[in-house]
Formats: sequence, structure tokens, C-alpha cells
Amino acid sequence: MHTLTDAAEKTLLAPVPASQRIEALDVVRGFALIGICLMNVEFFNRALSSMGQGMPLGLTGIDWLASYFVAYFVAGKFWTIFSLLFGMGFAVMLTRAERAGRGFIKPYVRRIAALAVFGALHHIFLFAGDILFSYAVAAVFLLVALYGTWKWIVGAIVACIGLAFVPNFGPAAGGAAATLAFAGVVAVYLRSEKKLFGLSAMAATLIGVSLVAGIAALVFWFVPGTPKGPRGPATAMFFLFAALAWLAEKYNMPADKRPLRAGATIFMFFATMMTIGGTVEYLTPPDAATAKPAVVTAPAATVAAPAPAAAPVAAPAKADAKADVKKPAAKEPTAEEKKAARAKRMKEQADERALEVKTMSTGSYADAVRLRVKHFAEHAPQESGFATLLIGMFLIGTWFIRSGVMENTAAHLPMFRKLAFIALPVGLSLGILGSLLAMSHVPGAQQDGFGLAHGLLMIGNLPASLGYVAMIVLMLHSGSALSKIKVLAPFGRMALTNYLLQSLVMSSIFFGYGLGLWGMGRALQVALAIGVCALLLAFSHWWLARFRYGPAEWLWRAVTYMQLPAMRIDTAPSRTHAQPA
Repeated sequence: MHTLTDAAEKTLLAPVPASQRIEALDVVRGFALIGICLMNVEFFNRALSSMGQGMPLGLTGIDWLASYFVAYFVAGKFWTIFSLLFGMGFAVMLTRAERAGRGFIKPYVRRIAALAVFGALHHIFLFAGDILFSYAVAAVFLLVALYGTWKWIVGAIVACIGLAFVPNFGPAAGGAAATLAFAGVVAVYLRSEKKLFGLSAMAATLIGVSLVAGIAALVFWFVPGTPKGPRGPATAMFFLFAALAWLAEKYNMPADKRPLRAGATIFMFFATMMTIGGTVEYLTPPDAATAKPAVVTAPAATVAAPAPAAAPVAAPAKADAKADVKKPAAKEPTAEEKKAARAKRMKEQADERALEVKTMSTGSYADAVRLRVKHFAEHAPQESGFATLLIGMFLIGTWFIRSGVMENTAAHLPMFRKLAFIALPVGLSLGILGSLLAMSHVPGAQQDGFGLAHGLLMIGNLPASLGYVAMIVLMLHSGSALSKIKVLAPFGRMALTNYLLQSLVMSSIFFGYGLGLWGMGRALQVALAIGVCALLLAFSHWWLARFRYGPAEWLWRAVTYMQLPAMRIDTAPSRTHAQPA
């Protein structure tokens, strides 16, 4: 630990005065928490394995309206805002560390390690829809992109590839290797000033990837015996990476705008790929194996019938086959094999949903914990994939702080007006357009339009989320009654505590080991979520009138700086109290 003079120590470790906090961030956090609660309440009444399947079928009246409102005006927008805020928090901590002249990496590593623990405990003991663990994993890769040296990045990729050959480590290690490579590519754009063949390093790299995809596409299109499935994706990747290379070269400068451009490109890349895939699926005539069921109005949770016994997957060739018989070339599965495999997957998914519903609606707390432990063990190794999307939002959030936009919102009101009055309507309109195609997905249906609808919704999520943030900023500067939105600031200052308390309250109300109100109507769910947020807002005002931090924030801060901050407001901060980020 560094030795400091008394004066320097007081400067570095004293809590930041309230006047120096970025009020807009606290208010936006409070607003985002309300949206998160509106999103999550549905999955205290519905199997988490149904997430991503749209609105439940069979809703009518006010329940349908409530579900539609959340699905197209809230869901997808508020976790995006929360991710944006996480990136802003990262940049705030970095900026204050730079101004104070103290180290950043080690405290931040402790910070994300503590967040991972919070997330794991939240997932296991309260709610399996946790996002904190995902943020912690993504933050590791963000550090790699911003600070990792090439020697360590390449070494880590090689190590992960090696681990991929170890039993039980394959998927997790392979995913980590891919995400490390992705972080390395982002690092090239953000930090490299080298030129290759007269182009920026990023543009040259993307051209190389585009050429590889193009060669693969030619092979799939024209070489006999190659599978037909990858033709479309490989061709799309060729054109998409070529376009990205052009954008990377055109928008390489100025360097201070690279985080914003990289973040927006990352998010829109995945959204665009989803939309292209959904469009192809929607317009491609299905074969006998992929045709959607004749009746698609059944509830999404309907259990699919198992495949008929007469259509099993073909057995592998026997080991004692004659050596002189040439093995047939690998071929695509037959229609019956596809049908059997799909029926098996659908039955497994239906069984998983049924078990979750039974456990959460009527099971004991021990039953729920066991199920969530299993869920966490299955999904935690896959978090590196989601991290690639989160990194994009983190980078956008970082730019908002490092550029000074959020520290001086008054000077950037024209930009916020454009986001609120142009980006927000455009983003919401894309989601509504998608809803005209499909609002729900029936398992097994390939051409119900849901993939395309979901892609349009995702494309709209970024401009809509930025528009919501801008709307809050404009309300704060309105000078009218709308500026009272700042009442949300204490709610946002205790964001971690309130996020955990939301899950504690909701699980106690809806799950079988609590009041057992699982299956409440959607309109009542929304009303109850708003009521819970109102109570937590009042609690936040009461708590922060007496204490400096929320309970979870205090613990998080203590782990980050390895020192105990003062808790009560009437306690003078000592030199052992860490400066908040």
C-alpha cells in the first residue's frame, strides 16, 4: 500500500462531497431501476427459460396492454441504459483516480470481483435473472480491451484454446478465447495508431476477416459436397465485414470518439445480424422438417409431442465394418432426423419450464436454491458471449463521461434534444414495427416472423435507450415541474442496494416459499412493481438522510479500496475512508 502524506491522504481518501456528484447519473440510475423492476416482475411469475419468447399468448384487455407496454417501451431499453450507466461508472472511477493521482487497475479489479460475488449470491439465493455477474465478466474483457498488452492477450487466448481440450472446460474456454480475441480486435481500433498497407490496423484486420469469409462463401457455394447451410451467413459476413472495414477507416479519427463509435458499431452489428437472420428465416420457404406447426395459436408453454418412435436419429456405422468399404461423405441430416432432434429439444425445453414453474410456484426455498445453483452452473460459463454485447454499451457510457458530456449536461443540451426528439421516436417505432410482424414466439415455429421482429426491436433499443437518458436530462434542465424528476436521485445513489431489495421483495411476494402469488395478472404485476419502487424510493430518502451510502454500496466500496468508509453522516470521515467512485 502506498505511503501518503497527511494532506495528500485526506485529499485522496475523503468522500466526494454531494456537490461534486453528477446528479444526472443518480437520477438516470433511479429511472433505470424502475424500468428494471417492470421488466423483472414478469419473470417472478413466468419461467425464465421463456425469456426471449415475447409476450405470453392468451392475454386480453388491460393485461395485454400492460404486457405490450413493457415489451415494447421498457424491455430491452432499460438493461441497455443500466449497461450504459455501468460504463459511465467505470469512467467516473477512472477519471477521479487520474485526478487524484492514484492507481486504478487494482481497485477496479477488486470492484468487479466483488460485483461477481454479489451477482452469484443474488442469482443463487434470490433471483436467477441476475445481470450483475454478467457485468462483472464483461468488465474483465473491457479492461483487456483498454489496458491489455498484446503479449498477455495472445497468451490468454492460447491458454483458453488449450483448456478447450480439457473435458468439461471446452465450451467455457472456447467462449473465453473468442471473447478475448474480440476484445483484442476492439483494442486495435481503440489504441493502435499503426498503419498496414496504408490503412489503419483495424481496417486492415477487418478486410482480412472479410476475405476469409468471402473465400469460405465461395467454397460453400461452388465446391461439391459442402453443406448449403453456411452459404448465406458466410456471404453476409463477407459484405458486413467489408462495410465495417470501410467504416473503421473512415471514422478512425478523432481518437477521442473511438469509444463511442466502437460501442455503437458493436451493438448494431449484433442487432443487424439478428435482423438479417430473422429476415432470411421469415422469407425462406420451410422444408418438411422446418415447417411450422399448423396451429400456432397455442400458448408458448405448450409441451411439444415427442418424435414418433419410427423416426429415430440414424445410428453410427458399426466399428467392425469392412475396412475396404469407403466411408460415405458426411451429409446433412435428413428431414426425419431434423424433426426428431427438434422434437427432442422442444420436449427438453418444455420439461425445463415445467420444472421451474413447479419449483418457483409451490416449492420450498431449498428447492428453489438447488434449481438456481444448477442454473448458475450451466449459464455462468456462457457469460463471455453476452460480454461482447455489453462491452459495446460500456464503451458508449465511457465516452459520455470522458468527453465531459455528463459532467456538464447544460453545455450539451442540443445533443440531448436530438436524442430525445429524434432517436427516441425512431427507436420506439422500430419496436412497434416489429410488433406488427409478431409479438410472441411459438416453440418449433420457424416462420412466425418473431426472429425478424426481435431483430427490429433490438436495433431500436440503442436509440431508444439513449433517448430515454436524454429525456431525463432535459427534464432536469427544464426549470418546470418536470425537474422534480430529481427526486429519483437517492434511489439511484443506492442502485445496488435497491436492485437487490427489489429481488428480495418480489421473491417474497411471488415465489412458493413466500406469499405464493405466482401467476398474478400482468396489469397487477406492473402496478405492484411501481408500488415496490415507490416504497424503495421513500426508503432511499430516509436512509440517505442518515447514512452516506446504501448498505451494499458501503460493502462494495470497502472491498474496492480495502478500507472502511464512514457510514453515518454525523461521523467525520477519517483518513481510512475511501473516496467513492
